[in-house]
Amino acid sequence: MTSVVADSLTETKTDTQKPIATRKDGRIDLLGLSREDIRAALKSKGLDEKQAKLRTKQLWHWMYNRGAVAFDGMTDIAKTMRPWLTEHFVISRPEVVTMQISTDGTRKWLLKTDDGYDYEMVFIPDADRGTLCISSQIGCTLNCRFCNTGTMRLVRNLTVGEIVGQIMLARDSLDEWPSKPEGRLLTNVVMMGMGEPLYNFDNVRDALKLVMDGDGIALSRRRITLSTSGVVPMMARAGEEIGVNLAVSLHAVTKAVRDEIVPINKKYGIDELLAACAAYPGVNNARRITFEYVMLKDKNDSEEDARELVRLLQYYRLPAKVNLIPFNPWPNSPYECSTPERIARFSEIVFNAGISAPVRRTRGQDIMAACGQLKSAAERQSKRDSMITLS
Repeated sequence: MTSVVADSLTETKTDTQKPIATRKDGRIDLLGLSREDIRAALKSKGLDEKQAKLRTKQLWHWMYNRGAVAFDGMTDIAKTMRPWLTEHFVISRPEVVTMQISTDGTRKWLLKTDDGYDYEMVFIPDADRGTLCISSQIGCTLNCRFCNTGTMRLVRNLTVGEIVGQIMLARDSLDEWPSKPEGRLLTNVVMMGMGEPLYNFDNVRDALKLVMDGDGIALSRRRITLSTSGVVPMMARAGEEIGVNLAVSLHAVTKAVRDEIVPINKKYGIDELLAACAAYPGVNNARRITFEYVMLKDKNDSEEDARELVRLLQYYRLPAKVNLIPFNPWPNSPYECSTPERIARFSEIVFNAGISAPVRRTRGQDIMAACGQLKSAAERQSKRDSMITLS
């Protein structure tokens, strides 16, 4: 738990479990806890092992399969126990500051943490699927120059509950309870919101395990994509411990340009990054790595750039898909979007080499919800708070 909220939280310790955060009101938030932590929390409040195990199973089902936020309606739990649960526990949701709907149906939520910081998530509906883009951090450390979020400083990592809470809130809004395998509006989750997921590895891993749990939300790992700007040392571990689809923010094919627009390249260069992609556990022709490539006018969009991209992917024998992303402008951004003709020619060169290179359709631009545009009021608050903390 971050030191930002340490003065408003205490910790409940159990025999073998890690400390469990307690809210200012003395209750324990069950959202985001593992089964083991829920059982331990119940025992810490007086239940014996047998009762704690049974109640954990029931609570898990109500939270993640039914979307319950209150104990009163949990019909298979004794009426006499429900007030006791309400006294000691809570099932939270993120606080919604605003929710905007674009002319194309895209929804953007501005959310607030208990310690007063803002972050954002976006839902993008399509005819055959619905994708929720969720955040992993408040702010970002990577300073990618084409990305509005990258102009913010990092405030802190989001907790497991805050990450999972985004999905729960979206399903509330879409009326997607009880959880069901077919007919969902929210079919895909992408870790492409604010922050670098691999710099918040443990919380992202634990949150996605909850999302994939077959007794709850039960979203297939094939429906989840984690995007990284290239934190090379964590990539293999992500494949082994999380196992979801990988997307890589490449955006340039030369050291000079990538150093400029994706500064992490100075630490982990293009060749090192692509070698890590080739070694990513489970990558094959049926499970390709997605490379994200934002199209910047006269910066990374030449025919020579397209041919070099093809050469690199072929050299590392990477089963790949390249998402070409028209640059989405934001106030005072230093770049312009490539022309439609230049983007089409770039795509054609890559396609002709046998590599899928679709042009991503811009969504939610009118509400600043498009790729690279997320930037919340957290920046304004962080300027008033000189403490940067990580959970």
